[in-house]
Amino acid sequence: MTSTVQNNTKTAGALLFIHAQTSLHPGSGTALGTVDLPIQRQRHTGWPTIAGSALKGILRDAYREIRKKHHDNSRKKANEEDDELVSIFGPGKAEESSEHAGALCVTDARILAFPVRSLRGVFAWVTCPAVLQGLQRDLTLAGLPRDNLPMPPAPGKNQAVVPNGSPLLVAGDKIVLEEFDFQRVGDCTELAKWLSQRCFLAEDSFTPKWMANHLVVLYEDDFTHFVRHATEVQARIALDYDRKTVKSGALFYQEFLPPETLFYTVLLAYETRRDDKNARYSPDQILDKVSDCLGQTKYLQIGGDETTGKGLCAVQVVR
Repeated sequence: MTSTVQNNTKTAGALLFIHAQTSLHPGSGTALGTVDLPIQRQRHTGWPTIAGSALKGILRDAYREIRKKHHDNSRKKANEEDDELVSIFGPGKAEESSEHAGALCVTDARILAFPVRSLRGVFAWVTCPAVLQGLQRDLTLAGLPRDNLPMPPAPGKNQAVVPNGSPLLVAGDKIVLEEFDFQRVGDCTELAKWLSQRCFLAEDSFTPKWMANHLVVLYEDDFTHFVRHATEVQARIALDYDRKTVKSGALFYQEFLPPETLFYTVLLAYETRRDDKNARYSPDQILDKVSDCLGQTKYLQIGGDETTGKGLCAVQVVR
């Protein structure tokens, strides 16, 4: 983590990587299309995203679970009275909401790699140069060294950049994702290694090895096709048990991101804005506390359908 100065305000930054362990539904409400409950997407690209406001609320809840032990195990007291929590995330009481803002900024999560079915090697994580360029910008925003991110050659239409010796390769120089075949035109071994060393929990010994030879860099249009059309769509129903038919209005279709989807978000910490001198923390101290919380928690539930096992994500802070 590196402290930076932006708009004459001292800040400290980090990246939070989010690795979906189960299907994920960061919902956007109802829609007029065939999918009744779609996922959140960027307006200009159609790429999946997770709202920063939702992520900040989820982080606050995780912090509250840890801090409640100091308040008779009361989540409500921790949310409203804990000096650390209120300094970091803002007041917990509605009547105090205008007194000061929280010291932690959480951006919308960006898609980093998307799992796609492969003819060989089971599945690939696909990304594209525009995603990687966005990651470079966000590394700069967080005050982290962007030069450390290896940038592979940019592929053209129906081309792919794949690590040397990848099990995804067919006939030596082709890969087949869903029903499309791509010609290998370059190597992204160093990029795959960079991601595998940063994006996953230390306890996860399998996934980094998988990432190291299953990453594929595609042309932007090809990447966009997969993130728009290779998501999961599930039919949800409720039955009338007397008639054994679907209840009126109880059949709907819901969109999910598949397990193994990889996001990241930027965490920016500012000096605390509270007047209480006993609860003032530097940007570095704020990130220390948030990182410690996530180090203890390791997993967050993001999006809807928690009781059916959706949205379980492993999280990793890089500073």
